[in-house]
This record gives sequence, structure tokens and C-alpha cells, in this order.
Amino acid sequence: MKGSQMSLSFGAEVIYDNAEFQLGDRDKAGIVGVNGAGKTTLFRLLLGELSLDGGVLETGRARVGYLPQEIVFDREDETVWEYLSSGRPLQKIKTELEGIYRRLEAAPENEQAPLLERMAYLQEQLDYFDQYEADDILLSLMEEMDIDADLLDRPLAELSGGQKSKLAFARVLYSKPEILCLDEPTNHLDAESRDFVTSYLRDYKGSVLIISHDVDFLNRIVRKIVFINKVTHKIAVYDGNYDIFKKQLAEERRNRERLIAGQEREIKKLADFVQRAREASQTNHKLKRKGQERALKLEKLRERLPERERAYRRVKMDIAPKREGAKVPLTVENLSFRYPGQRLLYRRLSFRLNGGERFLVVGENGVGKSTLLKLIMGILTPADGRITFNAKTDAAYYAQELEQLDLNKTVFANAETEGYNEWQLRGILSNFLFFADDINKQAAVLSPGEKARLMLCKLLLQRANLLILDEPTNHLDPETQAVIGGNFREFAGTILVVSHNPAFVEQIGISRMLVLPSGEIKDYSRELLEYYYELNTADEQ
Repeated sequence: MKGSQMSLSFGAEVIYDNAEFQLGDRDKAGIVGVNGAGKTTLFRLLLGELSLDGGVLETGRARVGYLPQEIVFDREDETVWEYLSSGRPLQKIKTELEGIYRRLEAAPENEQAPLLERMAYLQEQLDYFDQYEADDILLSLMEEMDIDADLLDRPLAELSGGQKSKLAFARVLYSKPEILCLDEPTNHLDAESRDFVTSYLRDYKGSVLIISHDVDFLNRIVRKIVFINKVTHKIAVYDGNYDIFKKQLAEERRNRERLIAGQEREIKKLADFVQRAREASQTNHKLKRKGQERALKLEKLRERLPERERAYRRVKMDIAPKREGAKVPLTVENLSFRYPGQRLLYRRLSFRLNGGERFLVVGENGVGKSTLLKLIMGILTPADGRITFNAKTDAAYYAQELEQLDLNKTVFANAETEGYNEWQLRGILSNFLFFADDINKQAAVLSPGEKARLMLCKLLLQRANLLILDEPTNHLDPETQAVIGGNFREFAGTILVVSHNPAFVEQIGISRMLVLPSGEIKDYSRELLEYYYELNTADEQ
């Protein structure tokens, strides 16, 4: 894989400017850079969804497999087995081969050579995709990723977001591409599946490119880092894992800063001399001549002065509730619920929240953690039972799939909230790193990380005293996760949260845990959290 003299812009925004890089056929590489640097854009170029303005990106005839951050299925009426098995186009190849056999029977001699050549290629493809062992390979992969065989005949539409994400990951691994592109692949992986995927990718007989905010995951897999520099619009490849790259980059930046500081000192000395020469007497020909010479040198030095890398701003949050909450903001009594044609998720579930506490929902795979939040918010209707908000409770909800965003509206239109004028909203959006023309972008074109920041902004603009959060750290980089975790810890209201991020859970200060499906309430326990994290904290209804 090789990029040469790559140039690409979106309007006035430059992404790559004469950028170059090269990777080997079996390199495992992390793709890193700040938001908007062009990481996902590189994947879209490899997939042929975008074209460069100039230069080339060469992959030969390599097949590219892609796992996006946001999983969307073309056909939700497909069964799980149909979806997974279609990862290898065996039936399509066999159908084409049968057509060639029929054509060969009647083809004149001068048409047989290209047909035989195509037939040989298709036979190679069948061998590449292990036509006789393919089903066994898929079943083994499903077992390793803890995909229940009972799901095989179910349509995709009936599955949860976490289950869909795991299926999409399994399918892209099964598809056996020569270049495997993974965008935030650990967002929906439980610990056991993560360990299997880590080993699988390390031994993968092809190129693996990973965009991830999960530093530990990167360090365990990659041996190269592809750094896309948003300031220079260049691409550099570093040997080693992410930690080694960070040290190398820090050293480069220190050396660059020393170089710039030295050149700036020289520029200042020259500028002072040139100014004195210009102010000197017209009869001082020697000084005037030296001033002209040094003015030329000064101009060249200024042209060659490297550009300093900008310090990118971090998210800022202000989540003070508009009014004090109740002592018991939420009560759930005898709640029962099932999806049509499925077993009960919970029967006679009861609990209540205490004002100001941080309350975590945990449980095994498929117990309905996200479903519970949707029931509380009135998105779903319980089969039985009662959900009661205190009159003093103002609730705001952060959905895991970010479905509260209107993708057809701009960033600004999504953020519009009663009680805020345009300039107040602009200021608040800038705290979430939406500046100037960013606010006029349609939400549909935002990256998953940008959508998550916009959703957090919408949430906090409500100034609610009860926050109901479903996986709020997905898609966010580690620095932003730390910022929001610190703010949620200081929040004056109550928090009900589903999260598979142990660091975030620890940071916000969980006091009690609701264990599903039993409905048992326990004091917060790190050991219990890690137990459920190990089982599965992503595949929920």
C-alpha cells in the first residue's frame, strides 16, 4: 500500500497536501491524528468512496474490508446467518463459474481463451475463500466471539445495537480482505471478544489499519503508526506501537520548537539590525549596504520559518442544573417488559433513585440495560408496572445510538434550545469544539466523535437535574472522556448510567448498582463491575 503526492481538499479545507506514505502487505498500523485530520477519509479513499484531487493511492488488486464506527445494514430483513455468510462471495463466484461452463460449451475457439482465464481466476478465488471449510471457519469465529447460535435464524432488525456491532465485526473478519480497515473497533466489544480479536489481528495474514482511541488495544496489536498531521497536511509513518510513537513525536516537537525558537531569535536580531540601518544617516553607505544584504537574508529566513503546531482546544462543560432536584427523583415499580415474540426481559422490577447519587445499571449479555433507559424515557411502553418522576425532576437522556440528533439539520439547529439566544449558543458550541462555519454543517456529515460531542452539548443545554446516560463515552477520545468524567463527578444532580467503561464509571463516583435481570440493588463494587464487564457489557437490548 503506497500513497504518493496525495492532495485532497473539501472546499477551502485542506486534508492532504502532497502527502506520502508506504506500508507493507502484512503491516499492522494505527492511524492517528486529531479530529478532522483525515483518518476516516483515508479509509474512504481505500474503499474507493472518495477520489484524490491529485496524486495516487495504490493498493494493487487488494480487497479492502471495512468496519465503520456507525453500523448500518442494507437489509435488516436478512437473517444473521445470511448476513454473516455473505461476507465471502462464494455463491456469487460459483454462479459466475457455472455461467462460464455453459458458455464454453458453445463458444468458438477464439472466445475460449478469455473465458478460461476468467475461470482460472474465479477458481483461485474459491480456493482463497476456503470454499469447503468456509462454514466451519464462520462457526468457529462465531464461537470465539461469543455469538449465540440461537441468533442465526433471527432477522437483523430484531437485534440490539451491541449485537449488530459484534456481527458486523465478525463478518468483516470472516470476509478475509487483504487490507482490513477498522474504525474504533472496541466500542462494542466485551472483554472476552476483545482478547480474541486482539490475538486474531496480531496473527492476521494481511494489512490491518486501526483508528482507535483505545491506547491499550493499539499497543497490543500495531507495530507501526501512521500519523496524519492536521497542521502540515502530511503523513508520516513511525515504527513501534502507540506509546513509542508518542515519545518520538514529543521529541520531534521539542527539537522543532528549539529550531523555531533559535530561528526566531536570529530573525529578531536581523530585524533590529535592518531597522537601525534604515534609520541611519544617508551618508553611512556601509551600514545601508549591510542593512540591504541582511534584509534579503531576513526575508529568506522568514519564508523558511517552520509553522508551529496549534494547541487544539479541549471540550469545556457547564452542567449546573436550572433547579434543585427532589430527594427521590425517580421511582420504578413492578416493571415488566418483553419485545414481541420474545421472553420477558424483566418481571416486577422495582427500584428508586436517591437525589444526587450516581446509579449504574449492569448485567449480562442481552438483559435489557438500554431498553430500561428507553422505558424510563417513555420511548418504549412497559407491559406492566409504573415509572414515576417527581414533579421537581427535569430529565435529560443521552442515547447510545445518538438517535436524538436530526441528521438533516445543521449543528446549530440541533443545538437550538429555548432560553438561549444565538450568541449564547455559539459560545456554548465553541466549548464543544464547533467553531465558526462548523455550526452550519449538517449533522449527517459529522464524524461519530463530533456527533457525540453535539449530543453532549444538547444534553447539557437542558440543564436537567437527572441525567440518563447510555454509553456516553463511546466515540470520544481519552482526553474528552476524562473531561466529561470529571464534570459528571461534580454534577449537582442525579445520574443513571449504563456504561462498559470502567475508568469512566470509577471517575464519576458510582454509589449503587442495579443488577439485571434479577433487579437486585448492590453497593458499588469494582469487582462486580469487572465481572460483568468480562461477561459482556455491550450486547444489550
